[in-house]
Amino acid sequence: MARNANITRETKETKIEVFLDIDRKGEIKISTPVPFFNHMLITLLTYMNSTATVSATDKLPYDDHHIIEDVAITLGLAIKEALGDKRGIKRFSHQIIPMDEALVLVSLDISNRGMAFVSLNLRRSEIGGLATENIPHFFQSFAYNSGVTLHISQLSGYNTHHIIEASFKALGLALYEATRIVDNEIRSTKGVI
Repeated sequence: MARNANITRETKETKIEVFLDIDRKGEIKISTPVPFFNHMLITLLTYMNSTATVSATDKLPYDDHHIIEDVAITLGLAIKEALGDKRGIKRFSHQIIPMDEALVLVSLDISNRGMAFVSLNLRRSEIGGLATENIPHFFQSFAYNSGVTLHISQLSGYNTHHIIEASFKALGLALYEATRIVDNEIRSTKGVI
């Protein structure tokens, strides 16, 4: 069974289109009006070993908030749809990723109980058109809509770019590992995820 999804989310503020294939490493095409966010999405999806297209249009370009939030929602829904009933997935993963002086821990459970706990010390208020206050919001919106329980903790570091990029790399690697098919069972004492 193909594990992919096409999701479109359109509001009065944005139009987001996401294609995601979590089993085929291929081309990644990202188009949003926020340059640093494009870089982080490419990073995330590359480390997930996926094929993906993300197209985001900001209809009311007040600031970056609506794009960041709505991409997170749509990408989360795409992962949830691609996973189907989650039969056979490893479900859990954690990664500790360095990027120069920065060290970030990501631990996740594809639990169908979406929540995020993010502890990052981001010293800059903005980077490449992205307000850093929207980084935790991205992770929270993504986690809620994908049904993933997500913990992200900065262990060391001071460079905002490095801390954020290590977080996205770690999330991509953890998602790849947790979504791998390891057997034919539902990995839960309840019998469902």
